Amino acid sequence: MNLPTLIPDLTVSQLTALPPAQLQEGYVSLQALQTVVKQALDRMNAALEIRYGERAREARLATGKDFGVVHLDDEGVRVTVDSPKRVSWNQSVLAETAQRIAASEERVEDYLDIEFSIPESRFNNWPPVLRGQFEAARTVKPGKSSFRLAMIDDNTPKEER
Repeated sequence: MNLPTLIPDLTVSQLTALPPAQLQEGYVSLQALQTVVKQALDRMNAALEIRYGERAREARLATGKDFGVVHLDDEGVRVTVDSPKRVSWNQSVLAETAQRIAASEERVEDYLDIEFSIPESRFNNWPPVLRGQFEAARTVKPGKSSFRLAMIDDNTPKEER
């Protein structure tokens, strides 16, 4: 049985019932396939950028837009090129601006979305008294689990078994 080609047709229950060695085989095959597909898509996107990127920039410029969607025609093929706007903000400049707003007795929240966070490594290194002051504001939830399946043999390091 060629498991990787069967996986799309298997239900979650059927996958769960597979023997561990077949689960590992399928998982490793899918990981390898994902890598190959990502590399191929990266090359394809690079080729599309070389082929259509400049035309898309010119078309966008002609409409007075720096970002957004433009449509190109290439020998009967409609090529849609979306160049989204990605905005980032200089955090130190925003902090200074927030201080000026607060100093003028305006509500900073009327102008800026503010989110406080504490890096977990910093929190864990604080003394217990300081940590206690922040614990009511801290919620810990599990992240998405990740899995790694490998066949065990005599050469497998113990920490990977």
